[in-house]
Amino acid sequence: MAKFMNIVRCKVKSSSREEYLKKIDEMPKFDGQISAKYVETKPNEFFMIGEWNSEDDIATARPKMIAFLDTLRHTLEELSSDLGVTDPHSGTVVIEK
Repeated sequence: MAKFMNIVRCKVKSSSREEYLKKIDEMPKFDGQISAKYVETKPNEFFMIGEWNSEDDIATARPKMIAFLDTLRHTLEELSSDLGVTDPHSGTVVIEK
């Protein structure tokens, strides 16, 4: 079975940076999640890269991920009226080196 990845972009309010990072650091891995990495690409702009055993695992974890995001929404800036506070993408790993 192919691994599955999700990538989520968000921008954190400057005043909420420490709260955001503390909550992210304390978040446990979800069932079926292999790893989660958080990358700061610009000041207060983060990409979360999650690796999963399967697409089914991420689908099962989605309600818990949304519930966790709900605890962080107040720390995030709106990216756009279409996206809201996150820009999520996911898909199957096609090449791994």
